Amino acid sequence: MKGLIFSIRRYSVHDGPGIRVTFFMKGCPLSCWWCHNPEGISPFPEPVVQTRKVGNKEFRVKETAGEFYSVGEILEIAGRDNIFIQHSGGGVTFSGGEPMMQPAFLLEALKKFKSHGYHTVIDTSGHTPAENFRAVIPFADLFLYDIKHLDEQKHIEYTGVSNIEIIRNLELILDSGKDVMIRIPVIPGINDDTRHLDQVRRFITGLKCDNLVGVNLLPYHRIGSAKYRKLGLSYRMNDTANPPHVRMKELKEYFSEAGIKIKIGG
Repeated sequence: MKGLIFSIRRYSVHDGPGIRVTFFMKGCPLSCWWCHNPEGISPFPEPVVQTRKVGNKEFRVKETAGEFYSVGEILEIAGRDNIFIQHSGGGVTFSGGEPMMQPAFLLEALKKFKSHGYHTVIDTSGHTPAENFRAVIPFADLFLYDIKHLDEQKHIEYTGVSNIEIIRNLELILDSGKDVMIRIPVIPGINDDTRHLDQVRRFITGLKCDNLVGVNLLPYHRIGSAKYRKLGLSYRMNDTANPPHVRMKELKEYFSEAGIKIKIGG
């Protein structure tokens, strides 16, 4: 069995505790307007046009986003950094795209990494049948769980899917006792209005679970916008500016006032 991975990030420090290796798995059921990894949306390998510079000359090179790996191959890749992973209390993270789009490969990988003593993290949008989560929960130590919008119609408008299953799956994972870190992308003009933020704050405080270990506020950025051109896609957020640092500090204080353990960034 092989899984389709479009990027591997070694020495990652933003995808869970310690130093980690993050495997970005291809395929995502969402189509978020602000997605910064559009090369991870399609569940198939796809051509990407890269521009290379040599002196004053530019060359266009076609590459492929997505490569198949066996569990043994990614275990070997993580093993190269094992000394740093172990000393830092790190591990491996499966991100995307959406790792739950490849449930059989993900389950096999998690089992193998756990058998070798790795701390395992799943970074997920939560949009997958509940049985997929039930299968992987025993082999995951932490879930990084996205909450993009609590209004169902807004969620459909900006991501292409309903949030009902996502919220149910969050409750399923919390009920299992596994640790969860909620991640909230802060997208100006889409989910940062006072009414929605109040709804999010009340939703989080209402969960009342010791295994909800914290909340990350992820400020919108335009770093991934250039990828859309390489894929021949249009970018729908050209008129959206990054939220100012002072605004992010205000939001952090707003959630902290409700007793929520909050952090800006991953």
